[in-house]
Amino acid sequence: MNPILLDFPSQINTDRLLIRMPMPGDGKAVYEAIINSIDELKKWLPFATKEQSEENTEVNMREAHLRFLKREDLRLLIFHKDTNQFIGSSGLHNPNWDVPKFEIGYWIDARYSGNGYMTEAVQGICEYAFHELKARRLEIRCDTLNNKSKAIPERLGFLLEGTLRFEDTSVDGKELTDTYIYAKTN
Repeated sequence: MNPILLDFPSQINTDRLLIRMPMPGDGKAVYEAIINSIDELKKWLPFATKEQSEENTEVNMREAHLRFLKREDLRLLIFHKDTNQFIGSSGLHNPNWDVPKFEIGYWIDARYSGNGYMTEAVQGICEYAFHELKARRLEIRCDTLNNKSKAIPERLGFLLEGTLRFEDTSVDGKELTDTYIYAKTN
C-alpha cells in the first residue's frame, strides 16, 4: 500500500507533553529554541552549524509539514501540555514502510534539558509507532561520545546492537566518529 493512503493521528499525548506534526506558524518557537540551545546543538547536529533565521526555520517547518502528510518523514514537535511552550523536536525518520521501521531522532531546547521531557517524548513516540503505525523496528543512532543522547535509548530498554566505527564525520568535519545503533523491535 502506498503510505500516503495510511490514516493515523498526527498528535500524541503523554502525561506532560503534546507531541504533534509541524504546522505552518511553528517556525518562530522552533527558531527561538534553536538560538537558545545553539551551543549545545552545534556539537552534534549539522543543521545547527548553519546560519539560522526565523524565516528559514518557518520554511523548514512548512516543508516538514508536507513531508509528514506525504509520509516521507514524520517529524514531531514537542510542547508542554500546561504551558504550550515548545520543548524540542523528535520524529520517525527514514521510514521503510515495507517492514515498517523508523529511526528516532531528537533534540531539546537546552532550557528544558534534564527534566525527563525527551525520555517521556521518545517513550510516547515508541508507543505511537508500535501501536498506530504497526512498526516492527525502531532505531536510535547517536555519536558514541554523546552521553545525553545515548542515555535515552538505554533508559527505555533499547538494545545496543552495534557500533559503526568511523561511520561519520564530526560536525566540524575534522574527525571520523563512531555511531551506536540501538534498536527496539515489536
